[in-house]
Amino acid sequence: MSRASTELSEQAKAALPAHVAIIMDGNGRWAAARGLPRVEGHRRGAESVRAVLRCASRLGILHLTLYAFSVENWNRPKAEVDTLMTFLARYLKTEQAEMNQNNVRLRAIGQLDRLPGFVREQLDATIASLDPNSGTTLHLALSYGGRTELVDAARSIAAKAKRGELDPEAISEQTLVDHLYTAGTPDPDLLIRTSGEMRVSNFMLWQISYAELVVTEQLWPDFGEADFVAALEEFAARDRRFGKV
Repeated sequence: MSRASTELSEQAKAALPAHVAIIMDGNGRWAAARGLPRVEGHRRGAESVRAVLRCASRLGILHLTLYAFSVENWNRPKAEVDTLMTFLARYLKTEQAEMNQNNVRLRAIGQLDRLPGFVREQLDATIASLDPNSGTTLHLALSYGGRTELVDAARSIAAKAKRGELDPEAISEQTLVDHLYTAGTPDPDLLIRTSGEMRVSNFMLWQISYAELVVTEQLWPDFGEADFVAALEEFAARDRRFGKV
């Protein structure tokens, strides 16, 4: 993808996705290639988040979902997880003014009860502070897994059926959608993955059924506004048929 421009073509403006989801991959490899600690990759990756969020806000994209921490990431060394959690809480606090200036709202999806108390407190405070805003909604996928989401939805539906609140024969696709972490949010139109990996890594497995996929070789800390615009241009050039001829 070309990195030449940060301005969208008229074609891309007319075909702007309502919801963009991003698998932000490559922070660790970026740091290792430079002989730096992994946390430095995450710090530089936060700069890419800032650049992409600014761009999404400027362009009027309604929803931006970022895969920030997966359920599988809890299996990383404790020292790294602790550092990531501290970094996350600091990011939520320090970026609050920037997000507010850009009229951004914040939401989070995942098994949020697994987050440390100090992270959850800051997350709740930042969400509340930004709630009056009306621009781009940033969804952070934290302690998130696509399969876990489906299991949690199935459990919730089964519990309602057991209590007699839901007729099993009436369960539909919409029933499941209404019990996902993303209930009330449109499915992603575009899924971007950095670092060149050709997999979806247990991310929004239900929601990305008809998303257009754009994979870039850029490691996440090197991914900037021009790369985001290039992905939007590629999306605009796609013929989305949704199973039709």
